[in-house]
Amino acid sequence: MRWGLVGASNIAAEHMIGAMRATGGNVRSVLSSSADRARDYAAQNGIETGYSDLAQMLADPELDAVYISTTNEKHFPQAMAAIAAGKHVLCEKPLAMSVADAVTMVRVARGAGLVFATNHHLRNAGSHLAIRDLIASGRIGTVLSVRVFHAVHLPPHLQGWRIDNPAAGGGVIPDITVHDADTVRFHLGEDPVSVVAMSASSGMGQGVEDSVMSVWAMPSGAQVMAHESFTHQFAGTGIEIHGTEGSIFAQGVMTQQPVGQIELVTEAGREAVSYSNHNLYERAVGLFTDAVSGNASPSADGRDGVASLAVAQAVARAAQTGQRTDVDYGGL
Repeated sequence: MRWGLVGASNIAAEHMIGAMRATGGNVRSVLSSSADRARDYAAQNGIETGYSDLAQMLADPELDAVYISTTNEKHFPQAMAAIAAGKHVLCEKPLAMSVADAVTMVRVARGAGLVFATNHHLRNAGSHLAIRDLIASGRIGTVLSVRVFHAVHLPPHLQGWRIDNPAAGGGVIPDITVHDADTVRFHLGEDPVSVVAMSASSGMGQGVEDSVMSVWAMPSGAQVMAHESFTHQFAGTGIEIHGTEGSIFAQGVMTQQPVGQIELVTEAGREAVSYSNHNLYERAVGLFTDAVSGNASPSADGRDGVASLAVAQAVARAAQTGQRTDVDYGGL
């Protein structure tokens, strides 16, 4: 796979470039709005060419796919340009600034016969794969409720637009709630129907929310409680899934690293659950590559990206209005 990076981002440098190379890929080019930044980033990461013009980058006939990790408001036009150029697309979450735009991206890529996927990393973690297997095998019976706690302290090098730029898609809801929406959907195999929520600026957000709590109604009758924040230094992260026959307690697993502990509790007692510690991003890139070859499906496809965005936007509307809000999946 011959990759182009649309966005000279931290996540690409810290995780994605290594994953692409580890799965046999070649990172040919990188795009930045600054020519100097593109050149320097390319030199620092061993990339052949740095561009500041997307059309020039996409004109490369040797380019197979792009990975988009720019700020959120740029995803839609950049993805549409890549699709028009015949490139496969792996896009960071949230896919777009609106569900309608996200649906358009997915449908146009599908019509062009291109692979379009969302880079939801958590569903690629060994911990979450093990949790899903426990649920699917009936170890906890019928799921009654889920509690997601994903309140962290956003490190300074990641703050920037995330804490002060609503036009770029800043705020904790588009940054973290989308991940939790995808994770819950991954585990339960169903889409939230409606949500209630409250948000706040609790010390970091400037014009955007930095904390949110919400409750989601699921079609099965299960209830989901989620807490996301940029301002909690010591809260820890995790997910609890409670069923009629048992409960799963997973701590430290809402992370980019293959770490954390999982415990299954049933009438038989407490059981530590082991899982694979493989690299999350290598799994995601490998499945994307296999999908382009026609041998697999992406770990999170375009519809998964639409769904996580739809839940996050419903949470935002519910927090703004103070009313229960139905989740609109845009007909996809």
